[in-house]
Amino acid sequence: MSAQGSPYASGPRPPHQQHPAQDANPLRRRSDRIESWFRRLLMVVLALGLPAASASAGLAAYESSMRAVQTQSAERHAITARVVSDAEGDGAQGGAKDVWRWAQVRWTAADGKERTGTARVEPGATEGATVRVWLGPGGTLSRPPMTQDNAMATGWLVGGMTAVAVTAGVFSARAGMRLVLDRSRAAQWEAEWDLVEPSWSGRFRR
Repeated sequence: MSAQGSPYASGPRPPHQQHPAQDANPLRRRSDRIESWFRRLLMVVLALGLPAASASAGLAAYESSMRAVQTQSAERHAITARVVSDAEGDGAQGGAKDVWRWAQVRWTAADGKERTGTARVEPGATEGATVRVWLGPGGTLSRPPMTQDNAMATGWLVGGMTAVAVTAGVFSARAGMRLVLDRSRAAQWEAEWDLVEPSWSGRFRR
């Protein structure tokens, strides 16, 4: 059999074998096209907007935290103090026990006078032990300054939360659009049924 008469010969398909374009489907409603295009738009936002928003938010948080690190490092300095009372407290911080405790400490200020205050110390620090504490502006006891690791962790946390927020927003927008379109479709179906129902009912009454 020649290739010309073969049913497998190459060439354009007959019209009845060609797949119609999606938008040319006569059963495809205007609301279906709106939903399809809106879904594509949301996918573009998710693919392009999510990385950009997460990176921008995370970088902004990191830079802000780094400024705080520099400010606190310039304002606070460490000194050696002596514990004047045993460390007390439940030692719980961030869900982990025996991380640190509060204790009364005494140190010599820049003016040569001894001062006393409450500071965080290790749980094993007993009366008379020397500990490292931080002083802030005015020579008062303060927390240790933030570190670069803290700033990095803040940046990652904010970036991750932004990614979750963008993703939730995209899916919420999709669900909202679907709800609005479904209500419109239901109303359209009801209106169309009101037009055809009398003729259908009349057939069964004959």
